[in-house]
Amino acid sequence: MNIADRSSLFLFLLLLFASAGSAQDFSFTDKEKGLQILYSPQGSKLDSVAAHLLANDIKLATGSLPPVITDKAQAAGNVIIIGNIASAFIQQFTGNSSSMVNSLKGKWECYGMKAIDKPDNKIAKALVVAGSDMRGTAYGVFSLSEKLGVSPWYWWADVPVKQQKELIIQQPEFIAEPPGVKYRGIFINDEDWGLQPWAAKTFEPETGDIGPKTYAKVFELLLRLKANLIWPAMHPSTKAFFSYPENVKVAEAYGIVIGSSHAEPMLRNNVGEWDEKTMGPFNYITNKEKVSQYWESRVKESTGIDAIYSMGMRGVHDSGMEGVKNAKEAVPLLEQIIKDQRGLLEKYRGKKADSIPQAFTAYKEVLDIYDNGLKIPDDITLVWPDDNYGYIQRLNNEAEKARSGGSGVYYHASYWGRPHDYLWLNSTHPGLMREEMIKAFKTGADKIWILNVGDIKPLEYNIGLFLDMAYDPTRFREDSSVKPYLDHWLTALSGKDQAQGIGDVLWQYYQLAFERRPEFMGWSRTEPTTQTTTTRYNHFYYGDEAQRRIEQYEELEMKVKALRLKITGEQAAAYYQLVYYPVMCASWMNKKFLYRDKAIFYAKQNRLSAREYAERSKAMYDSIVKETDYYNNGLAGGKWKNIMSMKPRNLPVYREPVIPEITIDGSAGWSIAPEGFVTKDSSLPGVTNAMALPAFDNLNQQRYFIDVFLNDKKPVTWRATPSQNWIRLSYSNGSLSANPGKSQVRIWVTIDWDKAPVGEKLSGNIIFKAGSKEVKVEVPGRQLLKPVAGNTNEYIENNGYVSLFAADYTRKQNKKGSCNWAYISDLGYTGKTLQALPISIKSESLVTDPEVLKRDHSCVEYDFNTFTATKPEVHVFTLPTHPLNNSCSMRYAVSIDDGPLTVVDFKTIGRSEEWKNNVLSNRAERTIQLPYLQNGRHTLKVYCIDPGVILDEISIDLGGLMKSYSTIPETKPAPMQGVPSH
Repeated sequence: MNIADRSSLFLFLLLLFASAGSAQDFSFTDKEKGLQILYSPQGSKLDSVAAHLLANDIKLATGSLPPVITDKAQAAGNVIIIGNIASAFIQQFTGNSSSMVNSLKGKWECYGMKAIDKPDNKIAKALVVAGSDMRGTAYGVFSLSEKLGVSPWYWWADVPVKQQKELIIQQPEFIAEPPGVKYRGIFINDEDWGLQPWAAKTFEPETGDIGPKTYAKVFELLLRLKANLIWPAMHPSTKAFFSYPENVKVAEAYGIVIGSSHAEPMLRNNVGEWDEKTMGPFNYITNKEKVSQYWESRVKESTGIDAIYSMGMRGVHDSGMEGVKNAKEAVPLLEQIIKDQRGLLEKYRGKKADSIPQAFTAYKEVLDIYDNGLKIPDDITLVWPDDNYGYIQRLNNEAEKARSGGSGVYYHASYWGRPHDYLWLNSTHPGLMREEMIKAFKTGADKIWILNVGDIKPLEYNIGLFLDMAYDPTRFREDSSVKPYLDHWLTALSGKDQAQGIGDVLWQYYQLAFERRPEFMGWSRTEPTTQTTTTRYNHFYYGDEAQRRIEQYEELEMKVKALRLKITGEQAAAYYQLVYYPVMCASWMNKKFLYRDKAIFYAKQNRLSAREYAERSKAMYDSIVKETDYYNNGLAGGKWKNIMSMKPRNLPVYREPVIPEITIDGSAGWSIAPEGFVTKDSSLPGVTNAMALPAFDNLNQQRYFIDVFLNDKKPVTWRATPSQNWIRLSYSNGSLSANPGKSQVRIWVTIDWDKAPVGEKLSGNIIFKAGSKEVKVEVPGRQLLKPVAGNTNEYIENNGYVSLFAADYTRKQNKKGSCNWAYISDLGYTGKTLQALPISIKSESLVTDPEVLKRDHSCVEYDFNTFTATKPEVHVFTLPTHPLNNSCSMRYAVSIDDGPLTVVDFKTIGRSEEWKNNVLSNRAERTIQLPYLQNGRHTLKVYCIDPGVILDEISIDLGGLMKSYSTIPETKPAPMQGVPSH
């Protein structure tokens, strides 16, 4: 081909691509051609709903409201055409044999979009949004809205829409994939403190309840999030969904499938609809006729609606079934109940039961009944529950995976009940939700996903993440997907420039909440309710573990306050709801209790500052009160009045802090407290009563604190003098007074190892002097030999313990045919964990024979060096996940220096005390006693057994491990200074 030919070809291709590109353009702001939205009146009601909502969205994005029409003869200029791909109405524009028609035909909830030039003489350009069914069409419409910049949360979280004078999109032909999970939705629950009073008093006073106006907004949100299922509000504060006939009509108009919770069979709300005085006990053994009539009337009433019937029977409200003594006795009765219920469905819906959507949720005691041999018809969907705290209790085994009805998951992001509620803030970690739900999807639980969302607000982000995962789980297969998703989700709120910064703040917020939810900071319980007590954070060791958490929250406070100054105008309300309020209130709740602890503990040390910390604690409570008042009365012009409660159920954790009367003995004038020193009161979580710091060494290069504080209000000027030039102090002198924040000071002590003498033991001291009083603090230390050179992931003893993060192993050995330890980012206390994968491992490979484990199973190895000869204990911390199914447990095995294996299992049964502690702390701990070890180099090995085990952190106690709640920093050699030549 010569140059001229190539030039002609290039020009032809350029014109071709330019033409193709322009064919894909569609303008929403062309003044010459205008804009209309066209749908067929013969289509579904949802077409009309979607068309009018789209018109409003376009007005938000452009300032102009396009007309919505149903007569093609009126259509001219630029026209958005929406409808079902199978209809003659849509096919007159696409052709009945087009690729779009063929791609969508017969699929579940799919949609396509295509820009078409001049489909007739009057229409200049058409943008066709076509669905395989009515919800598919709606999802296409709302996907278009998102392209225009309208967030699904534009109304529920006041996320602003940027208005554009010129708005053109490129729309090549696009065909969506079917949803990954068939039925995806939310359960409105425990609505007493937010959604119900807001609806009744603020948004829908004409109903005085959660009624059709509120449900229309809920259903719109579901459609925008590509969801299709509702379990309606059902607490005593709210009338039953079917009490308001318009509720059902609104669900029909919006194409939402109506279900009911695990405690409400046959679409009945027992709390609101079963009257024991007139109907007798809710007991199928003694009162079968009345119970059956009760269900029958609802089946008759619901024959024309799109519904999933909850099958089985429990007590009136989230309680065990009446009339049976145990799970085994309940099996035949429940089988008969389900048989009778299916008979009612067949009788009134006029078709075989196996063609009517039904679900059986194995929640709480129902799971025990199921595991006692309950036979569920194959076509009923099994819905597996989590344990109310985000850990799915079990999933399919191989036989269950093959059932025609499939399975699903009922998951909590909000909960009322034992051991403690979390109904206030959005505190479920996104990384945990992803891990559990994608695990469920991989095991075949893809028929129904339902999320308990409490009051909807303030769970916006968790709702969005959950439903996006349900719609397209493939986006979330990788553990690294969650953080970028958060940044993407926040882009609509603040734009790309601010999204990552806000995302980093929220991620740290979730990370701190994973360690301990704000609602759990009182260390109290409910059902029965106990009073708050001191936290388990150590104020006297590990550099003041409690203060570290305070500072982490204070850093978040600084960031959200700085961002609030930048995010103003239309973005301000959304930023407040989604970021500012939850972060600030979580910080204040934590500091309320940690300051209270300091007030109590420091009072026992006779610190004048104890009173100041008591005042700070109460100030934190006052801040929450004030901020919640603004949320309800000042935010968005009062739009959300009555939506936010800072004290659901008025549990002790939410109340003003209770601090014992503080009495300070000021006779000493001033005092000091080195790290690890408490008082002679052994009840405090300290280390020693000696006036000495813990030992320093050149490998760990520790730093420890010494507090200098007043005992009375007389000011003092103090000076600290080290005995040796290798002892470094952050401050060596200063003044203390009774003024706020001035009655104590923290001095950090380190060692200059370049100046320290060579030799194993070091001995020095620091003399503190003020007036005529002197106090001496001993400073012990030692020079240690440098460990043998090797992998950087090699650990060393630090004053009697070794701390390591499971993901930072020295070596890993993978074996075919067994689980392997796989790295999982963004999860656990450490933010990086190891999970035993794949979850599809066959049960026959789950052996515990020591020789087989050593020979055939994968392991991770950790090399560590000790300087103390002793019989150590190993503390292994895992996430408190549950066995994958009833063929598995939660086992792994541990050995030291290739010695005997110890197999451990952290599986819990029911609501045991161990399980309660596990879910409150998001950890499961096992302690393994090791044989006597000489000082020197050793290797710890952890072997895979059961799939799904998630390793987080390991501590080796050589006699010096102190109590802590959070993660202990890893003990690895610091950059070498002053290493002895020998």
